Amino acid sequence: MPQPDAFSRPSPLMNIAAVAVIIASVTAIAAITGLLPSAFSHKSDDPVALSSVNLGSNAPTAVAAPCRQCGVVESVRQVQVKGAATGVGAVAGGLTGAIVGSQFGRGNGRTAMGVAGAAGGAYAGHEIEKNLHTTTTYRVVVRMENGAARTVYQSEAPAFGVGEKVRVINGALAAQG
Repeated sequence: MPQPDAFSRPSPLMNIAAVAVIIASVTAIAAITGLLPSAFSHKSDDPVALSSVNLGSNAPTAVAAPCRQCGVVESVRQVQVKGAATGVGAVAGGLTGAIVGSQFGRGNGRTAMGVAGAAGGAYAGHEIEKNLHTTTTYRVVVRMENGAARTVYQSEAPAFGVGEKVRVINGALAAQG
């Protein structure tokens, strides 16, 4: 009398569900780690300030000494800075991954899946925790009058738009005037 097989093949719907969960997990990890590009665009409401040139005047103009702190805002970018992780996310992710991973396979395969789940969960938990502590800073590139470019980082949105004349004083922007 043949014995019934204790481990039968899973249902096709279970296979589809497992593949969907794996794809969603890989996509989430790619988005969290920054491998997946974001669809963020920043539209400035300030028009680019253009200098007017008077071509009809033949009067001599006095050449002023160049301002070493003066320049024109060349670009403003919003930058995401990941925060520091404390390890809680890695531990929680590792435990969750070990529990979920040990649900698959049998014998040594179950142990291997538990270890792989713990490693993947720890990495994902660590990245998630870093993303929870993400801060936004603004990188402002200023083209100085001598032609050099200086980069200033600010924690708040700058009050100056692209094309505006500014002064860089002690790493901070001020109105040129």
